[in-house]
Amino acid sequence: MEKSADGVSNIHNRFSLTLINPSSHYFSLVVSLLVGVAITAITYILYLGSEEFWFRIPAVVATLGVTQLIDSRFTKRKEYSKALHASLFGNLIWLLTVVMGIAASVVLSKEISLFFITFGMFLFASFRIGIFTTTLGVSIKKGWIICFVQPLAMFLVLIPQDMWGPMLTDPITLGYGISFLIIASVWSVLTDRAGRPEMESTHKTIQAYLASQKNDFTEAEEIMEQRSSKTKVATTQIRLHSPKQKTEFRMVLPEIHPGPYHPVGGSNIPYLIYKNLDSSAMVMHSISDHSLNLPSRNEVENYLKNLDNCVTKEEGLTCTEPVTVQINKSRVIGLLFGKNPLLFLSSSPHGMEDLPSYMKKDVEQYAKNRNYSKPLIVDTHNAMGKEISKEDAEDMLKAAKSCLDSLITKESYPIEFGYANSDDMDVWTEDLGMGGLGIMCLKIKDKKYFLGWADANNMENGVREKIVQNFADKNYDLLEICTSDTHFARVKARNKNGYYHLGLITGADKLSGWLFEIAKKAEDNIAEAKYEILENQTEVKIMGQGIFEDYSKALDNSLKITKGFMIGCVALFLTSLFL
Repeated sequence: MEKSADGVSNIHNRFSLTLINPSSHYFSLVVSLLVGVAITAITYILYLGSEEFWFRIPAVVATLGVTQLIDSRFTKRKEYSKALHASLFGNLIWLLTVVMGIAASVVLSKEISLFFITFGMFLFASFRIGIFTTTLGVSIKKGWIICFVQPLAMFLVLIPQDMWGPMLTDPITLGYGISFLIIASVWSVLTDRAGRPEMESTHKTIQAYLASQKNDFTEAEEIMEQRSSKTKVATTQIRLHSPKQKTEFRMVLPEIHPGPYHPVGGSNIPYLIYKNLDSSAMVMHSISDHSLNLPSRNEVENYLKNLDNCVTKEEGLTCTEPVTVQINKSRVIGLLFGKNPLLFLSSSPHGMEDLPSYMKKDVEQYAKNRNYSKPLIVDTHNAMGKEISKEDAEDMLKAAKSCLDSLITKESYPIEFGYANSDDMDVWTEDLGMGGLGIMCLKIKDKKYFLGWADANNMENGVREKIVQNFADKNYDLLEICTSDTHFARVKARNKNGYYHLGLITGADKLSGWLFEIAKKAEDNIAEAKYEILENQTEVKIMGQGIFEDYSKALDNSLKITKGFMIGCVALFLTSLFL
């Protein structure tokens, strides 16, 4: 499990690479046209010493616009936006080349050479081989055919006809240009094979990922499902129901993990479970990691279809008062339903990533040794952080074991409960998932305790503490706020995480107001209750540990190859400045 977590962390750290493209294709369109204008003006004013650029600019811009449309027809999914992004970066490379040619002439006190105009066009074509084969789904052979479509068309419109021959047949220009075309081709072949033998084609995986960002997730799910394996996963629920009020609520701990990313597989699984249980549930984050992702919608449907096939392991009418144990950064809050301890693990406001699986096994074994039934362990996921350190993990285990020891000594009392959610409220915000917010109120020994839940991907550090304090100021005891760790995203966040965690957009005060309003509704619904411990076993395909390590390895190898080629290309380019 730890290796899987390392692979996921490495992939996540590389997520910023996907933000290189401009957020809007309109931006790429406008800027690419402006770059075309700049190339034309610089060519005529500084290279050719002519004022004919006013005539050439409309022709170059028109050619650029037409070839951008033609390019989109060659891409795997006929995407105009990607053709525009590719055009922008290719034209920027051409512009940089002609500017560097001028800079070299000034520094080295030599005449400006038309070599850099033609050389820039070749570099543009070389870039197109790379971009078309890696992200736009074109083969190497097809890449060679289309690599000159846009740059050569622009060149022929840009340069006077009588200069075409000398500029395009110059031996030095051809030598440099062909060298870069070959380099781009070799780079493309090597990066595509970077994940072998585990991954047949790195490029196809990249293309599938990019397509999924446009909600075309079929190919990504097919790739992931091929690598997945069948296993049985458990789902445990605490069902509270009031025969008198005819109400019920379920706290759900799935052994599966939300993900891998929106909108693929089980990325929105907490909300789907929530809706499957009539929106009267809190779907918690168990101690699990991305190796337990469902790879496709088919597996999600299979899981949900079997969710009702539960076995009642225990039932009763009483529960202990909550116990809180804090050791350094680690906090554990526990309640005991019969012989079933319910533990909430948190390091807020310090934060942490998914808890490692060995902690779950350790706590379960400790509980078994003390004659408990299987403990229900919630990773509250309520503060951002890195993978938990060895020292903090030891503190967390000590706190959990201490909490279990304390719960043994506690007396149990009859339960009353109330539940409410935000379904009838206007709480739409970019850092909250489709399940919204929920509050459960437990009345034990004439005292009310509240538990908050948000369908969100983690929480801004310190927000939990502010909300708890706001509740305390109103004499409401809010034990904990948990998030589902959903990987659903209302909008595509252009930040290093790829999502907005709860509180980043909304803020603690607004969240407190919403949660307090829900808490009062839950309080009004309090009624005597009975609990049931339900368990379910379902056979599904999960992604497993190896797939993320293989993706991470392929990504790292591709980046190493790219760095090596970049160093070589820069060195070769610099030699051209001295010609």
